[in-house]
Amino acid sequence: MDDAKLQTIWQQRQFFRNPSALAEPIALLMKRTLGKKVKQLSRLSEIWDEVVPEQIARHTALESFNRGILTVTVDSSTHRFQLQSLINGGLGKLIQQQFGGAINRIKLLPGQFYSIDVAGTPRYEF
Repeated sequence: MDDAKLQTIWQQRQFFRNPSALAEPIALLMKRTLGKKVKQLSRLSEIWDEVVPEQIARHTALESFNRGILTVTVDSSTHRFQLQSLINGGLGKLIQQQFGGAINRIKLLPGQFYSIDVAGTPRYEF
């Protein structure tokens, strides 16, 4: 047998994978798991913008919300200290009340991030 015939036989004997069989579980994952997380983080973002003072909020970015822990990146130690003081002073409980009590902890991480506001202006002035 020549190589072309062997190639044809090999291709015919391969298991046919139905792409829609893989698409269904991925769609369910997106809808149930990731969709829920996006909605939660979106709601937390709205609450964050309402209750955190603007001069501090513009130096923060909500990173994730997982297992009741809201992770927030703060771009400087000064703003991180101010935010931690506000959270300990009652801001954490206010966010928890407005969100519905599902927040166990707010974790502040140091870090740099670059973002552009809706208006199209840079979020930070360096």
